[in-house]
Amino acid sequence: MELIEITAKGDMIEALTAEAEARGISNAAVESVVGAVRLFTLSNMKADNPREPVLTSGRLAELSGNGEIVGGVPNIHVTCGLDGGTALSGHLAAAEVGGPYFVNVYVIPVN
Repeated sequence: MELIEITAKGDMIEALTAEAEARGISNAAVESVVGAVRLFTLSNMKADNPREPVLTSGRLAELSGNGEIVGGVPNIHVTCGLDGGTALSGHLAAAEVGGPYFVNVYVIPVN
């Protein structure tokens, strides 16, 4: 298992993609994603049209999840905990880290 620490200000998905490529990881199980983000955008499927995404955005959230990297492309599903105990979940389309906000991603490369 490898730990990818995402701490620099910017988009978490872009940073994960770049770091996986730098490590030669094109396929992996993403066993755990844990941390906190400044901003996030989640995607879910519309009930009457699963090919049409429904985007939800938020800010300042605790984040946990899992997923996969296939062909170098991360597919991460998360739950975002918000102030007051509200939570949102779905496919992580984007997330901004930096400052005190960081995310640790634990991956198991797959051949």
